Amino acid sequence: MKWITAVIKPFTLDDVRAALTEVGVEGMTVTEVKGFGRQHGHTELYRGAEYVVDFLPKLKIELAVDDDRAEHAIEAIASAARTGKIGDGKIFVAELEQVIRIRTQEVDADAL
Repeated sequence: MKWITAVIKPFTLDDVRAALTEVGVEGMTVTEVKGFGRQHGHTELYRGAEYVVDFLPKLKIELAVDDDRAEHAIEAIASAARTGKIGDGKIFVAELEQVIRIRTQEVDADAL
């Protein structure tokens, strides 16, 4: 099993969700986060005053998938979130040791 974490631009969420549904991913957790990478923020104008926005709004998507679906899920996220511009985000993939569904006590793949 794999734990996939993706940090994406907020406006790409609907496309990413649709792409993941298409490849059979049934659930995910989405968190609003702020951060920066190579973008290093930007300057904005507010009521005539210029200020620097260091942290940009992003969304963090987390999902657990079977090994056989992992590559499809990664490709779905990457293609749906890609705009070709700086700040499209990143995808992190880690091994997932164990999953337990609390309600039924199902374990691992059955719990996904």
